[in-house]
Amino acid sequence: MIKIMKRIIDWIGPYKKRLYLGFVFSFFQSVCIALPIVITANGLQLMLDDYHGKKTLDIHTIWFLLLLLILTVIGRFIFAYLKALYQESIGYEISADHRIKMGNTLKRVSLGFFHKHRVGDINSAVTTDLSFFEMMGIKMIDVVINGYILTFTMILFLLFYQPRMALVAICGVIVSFIFLRLLQRHSRNNASSHQKSQHQLVSSTLEYLRGMSVIKNFNQEGIASRNLQEAFHNSKQINIMIQKGFGAFNVGHRLALKLASVFLVLIAAYMVMNGEMGLADMLLITLFSFVMFDSLEPISDATHVLETINNTLDKLESLENTTFIDEQGTDTTLTQYSIQFDQVSFSYDKRPIIQDVSFTIKEGTTTAIVGPSGSGKTTLCNLIARFYDVNNGAISIDNINIKTMQLNNLLSSISMVFQKVYLFNDTIYHNILFGNPYASQDEIIEAAKKAQCHDFIMSLEKGYDTVLNDGGSSLSGGEKQRISIARAILKNAPIIILDEATASLDPENETLIQAALDELIQGKTTIIIAHRLATIENADQIIVLEDGKIVQKGSHHSLMKEQGVYRHFINIRQGAENWKLTT
Repeated sequence: MIKIMKRIIDWIGPYKKRLYLGFVFSFFQSVCIALPIVITANGLQLMLDDYHGKKTLDIHTIWFLLLLLILTVIGRFIFAYLKALYQESIGYEISADHRIKMGNTLKRVSLGFFHKHRVGDINSAVTTDLSFFEMMGIKMIDVVINGYILTFTMILFLLFYQPRMALVAICGVIVSFIFLRLLQRHSRNNASSHQKSQHQLVSSTLEYLRGMSVIKNFNQEGIASRNLQEAFHNSKQINIMIQKGFGAFNVGHRLALKLASVFLVLIAAYMVMNGEMGLADMLLITLFSFVMFDSLEPISDATHVLETINNTLDKLESLENTTFIDEQGTDTTLTQYSIQFDQVSFSYDKRPIIQDVSFTIKEGTTTAIVGPSGSGKTTLCNLIARFYDVNNGAISIDNINIKTMQLNNLLSSISMVFQKVYLFNDTIYHNILFGNPYASQDEIIEAAKKAQCHDFIMSLEKGYDTVLNDGGSSLSGGEKQRISIARAILKNAPIIILDEATASLDPENETLIQAALDELIQGKTTIIIAHRLATIENADQIIVLEDGKIVQKGSHHSLMKEQGVYRHFINIRQGAENWKLTT
């Protein structure tokens, strides 16, 4: 438990001083809790002495004791307020800092990271896990530290009044600590299972919601619902199992504290009966015993939560410490935009994807990448943009290895248009503006016109101010694609990468998008992954990939003369494009 608390304190970094200052206020708050008991016991002793005629109790002493009581009560709440003022916002501030840190990490990692980790798990870490730490991290430290501060403050008072009682109280604390250790071991063994079940629950729920259209289309609500119900059931069973074990140790811990309180009172009563202690001291010990041991009871709950926090920090630190692509490099100004692949190889999870690939793309020309599914076409394009780093060989632009360039410089020279379009939950205007945040309104409209999307945007009720919810679900695929092309046109990068941008579109949208793409790639160094014959035929160079290797390279006419993969591919495409229904 101590190691976990130290880890949490280390994790909050720059806010440590405020946390420690809060503990100082907590100590003074504990003194203000103990002093009224001492004052009350002393007042009772003075009244007993006055009753038995041993000492006269004057009115000034009574008023003095009352004033002390009032001051200690006021002091208790003042120190509680100061402690809260310095400590309570730490969780929110540190969580905000780490969310920013994780965001900066996630935008710098390779795409392989997102293939290895489910979106639900990443989302759970950034939202659920950090929110859990935000709400419980500092609070649990507060429960443990403040509980022990109050207990040992009262033990210090007991050492002054009744040293033997203080030793008995210390024994009670030790016994309760043994139960805490057992509870901690149980929590440690189960915290990971609990967290995994929660993450599985989040991922299953997200998958169920995102796949709703497919589920309904294939009439598989029953199967999908059963999978979700299974995740709910597993989570419930794990929680029940954990709670059963936790309950036994928790009861043991609390019982030990209650018995210690009762034992202290019984010893005090015995000493009073034997004349070894006065009634006032017995009152002090009785009140002390229940107050100080009651303050330790919540620590059993905190111990269980701290183990969960420890597992949460494991996951958060793993995410924060993910190896990311080195963005540093030479601040290079490119003067021309030819691209060279020199014996490039790349593997993903030890599986070769690109193998010893070499070719050159001249500035201002168009190169088409073709090949069967899984041949490495998209990966090849992703390597140019350094979404991944090559394992062997080098990719150069203007004869400069892209790994030696500042990543910002590289990415500012490249625009990518994907088959699967992502639009932000914002206005159409700002989605296009994303291509160049410094563009004027006229430039945005001009880009939209070139992308063949201005007319349909203006037909919307709010035009460019239309908010696109759920990634633009209210728009057709072609409309979303044209907005993404407008975004790329606005960026005006000298290198264009088109990853099957015209796939799966109806003829009308394909015609409009092809016109938009013609505007986009004019005079640019262009790499195209496409199945559309006209696009491939007009390319200056065609690279044919199979199993991550270049098997053919040349123009359309030269490759059609060869008996190879490309000719076979074109024959299939021609057959598909000429296919039609007959009656």
